[in-house]
Amino acid sequence: MSRRTLYLRQRLETIKERTLFEINVSQELPNWEKIVITWVALFIFWIVISGNTRTENIIMGAIATLITASFMKDLLTDDIRYRGHLIEKILSFAFLHAPQYIFIMIFRLIESNFKVAKHALLMDINPGIVKIKTNLHSDTGITILANSITLTPGTLTIDVDKKLGEAYLYVHWIDVKTLNRDKAGEMIKGDLEEWLKKIFW
Repeated sequence: MSRRTLYLRQRLETIKERTLFEINVSQELPNWEKIVITWVALFIFWIVISGNTRTENIIMGAIATLITASFMKDLLTDDIRYRGHLIEKILSFAFLHAPQYIFIMIFRLIESNFKVAKHALLMDINPGIVKIKTNLHSDTGITILANSITLTPGTLTIDVDKKLGEAYLYVHWIDVKTLNRDKAGEMIKGDLEEWLKKIFW
């Protein structure tokens, strides 16, 4: 492959990534959807925390959380990119994406605990810092992915390098199996990133 062909291929990939980035930015939710989604999340939180289902508490909670949602709508929903009707977004998140993500995290926690215990008992460790690429672009999505990696025993996210169109995580790995960025990313991220991409851009 000639240098010119390689250069053109790299340029096309860069243009493709920037185009996808701009499309994702343009898919921001309208303000009224942001308010409704934030209000539903805060109202559920109000009911769970208060533990009171009396009518006056529900009415007061609905009003208070609606006022709060109108001010903090961007904090919870600015990074959400999901097409479809508002009810579909809420139901998909509450009953499909969130439970699946929690189930995957529980499985990853159990699996990684056994692996770390094995490495500790056999003293078979090869620690190091690897740089992996993430296909998430939003701050919330990257933050949740980085924290999920950190919560998983044996890995610790120590830095995030975010630029236009791409983001990289620096992860301390207790047992570095490969220095290949793509393979390391697959082993460390697993299915977590794929599920987060269904909610965040």
